[in-house]
Amino acid sequence: MSRKEILMKNGVGKANILALGKAFPHQLVMQDLLVDGYFKDTNCDDPELKRKLTRLCKTTTVKTRYVVMSQEILKKYPELALEGHPTVKQRLDICNKAVTQMAIEASESCIKKWGRPVSDITHLVYVSSSEARLPGGDIYLAKGLGLSPDTNRVMLYFSGCSGGVVGLRVAKDIAENNPGSRVLLATSETTIIGYKPPSVKRPYDLVGVALFGDGAGAMIIGSKPTGPESPLFELHTAIQNFLPNTEKVIDGRLTEEGISFKLDRELPEIIEENVKGFCDKLLNKLVNDDMDYNDLFWAVHPGGPAILNRIEKKFDLWPEKLSASRRALADYGNASSNTIVYVLEYLIEESLKRKNEGKDGGPDLGLILAFGPGVTFEGILTRNLIV
Repeated sequence: MSRKEILMKNGVGKANILALGKAFPHQLVMQDLLVDGYFKDTNCDDPELKRKLTRLCKTTTVKTRYVVMSQEILKKYPELALEGHPTVKQRLDICNKAVTQMAIEASESCIKKWGRPVSDITHLVYVSSSEARLPGGDIYLAKGLGLSPDTNRVMLYFSGCSGGVVGLRVAKDIAENNPGSRVLLATSETTIIGYKPPSVKRPYDLVGVALFGDGAGAMIIGSKPTGPESPLFELHTAIQNFLPNTEKVIDGRLTEEGISFKLDRELPEIIEENVKGFCDKLLNKLVNDDMDYNDLFWAVHPGGPAILNRIEKKFDLWPEKLSASRRALADYGNASSNTIVYVLEYLIEESLKRKNEGKDGGPDLGLILAFGPGVTFEGILTRNLIV
């Protein structure tokens, strides 16, 4: 029995991604203009730090990003651009409002594409590493969308870059264990929570300045599509694995000055050393000696170009295999938990383009992958229903 036949046989009752949506703040940042603007906004004139950020902006391969931060915000809260000021309250006031608004807009876009009324949503999974409040953002999102008070909610905080796939795994489990359910998964992030002026004491902060972006993403997940629903992806095996003794590799802490992040330089190498075993476990019985990893499609969270390059090298992938991830990185930066939504949208776009050209739509079997704090690997074996 072929891999496709095995999946189709086991696909009855599996959760499907039924729609995707995204939203962004109004500020579009061109990478070519970022350095001068950032150093001007923070009143810093250190030439060495400026040269370092200029180099980083080129190596990240990011071209454009959306951000919540604006001249209006800096004018109202000038202390955000100053060193050593306790500004966590101001940051959370901005972030809590911004992530809710973006999550509402992304969800509304997704629901419109889904084609069914908002009253048909039975569950909500909300993901963010950019806010902290009680009650959480799930309540404010539910209120903003007009969800029923009977909607069952799950809130996932501080899962970092793997948050979108963590949320998708949770939504899949909910959909498959609650017949007839329709799960809204929403992710929303902003870098204001960690915005800081450049400092020679924190040179690693410049990586985040050059790499991260803001935005929101949304998906509708459910089993056994009906009516106007047009399934995009069928979700099969989903697994998670953390690597012992790697807790400090991705280190984030909420302080009086906001969130401080440190990414170890060894992260891409750690991912490269462990990703094949993880993917083989995810594929399980579908792996055989004749299998070529280029027979799959790859939806990889673009944590940065070094991570994508290492994965491409490890599996000897053709360059086009990670094109959706590289496009998402170039257009939106690393938008943390949201980015996997943008990658999946580009995968669909590429499949439809090939079909419109009279070609095969591409591999129907593939992997959704992301890497987050822990170091934690998240993966879902997936079938593309567009091809």
